[in-house]
Amino acid sequence: MTNERVREAMTPSPKTIDAQAPVVEAARLMESQDVGSLPVVEDGRLVGMVTDRDLVLKVLAKDVDPHQTTVATVCSEDPIVVGPEDSLDEALQRMAREQIRRLPVVDDERLVGILAQADVSRAAEAAQTGRMVEEISES
Repeated sequence: MTNERVREAMTPSPKTIDAQAPVVEAARLMESQDVGSLPVVEDGRLVGMVTDRDLVLKVLAKDVDPHQTTVATVCSEDPIVVGPEDSLDEALQRMAREQIRRLPVVDDERLVGILAQADVSRAAEAAQTGRMVEEISES
């Protein structure tokens, strides 16, 4: 691919949601930002990721009160991450292997960015990107 680093392709300073926020706040933030997932933080440290799918399956489908349920109770913990100095190629391989479309970028336990499939697509060669999209979409 290229010698590019994650920091060159990532979206810096992404919107986040506090772990103790109600899930309705996460849903509203996802809607206003037009995203399907948010990094979950506690004291500036990444502790998880919450997705629109989490909200549907763990809140709506179970008829749970979205005003009383915290993001911490529905988010995925210990998300797969990359560092800003990791190679874009390594990040691409991790996305394909784990079949995920977004990777939080963490530096010294602090969230510094998000690397999305679209970010990689802009920076990668077309053939490599096509293979990645195929592998991620197989799930």
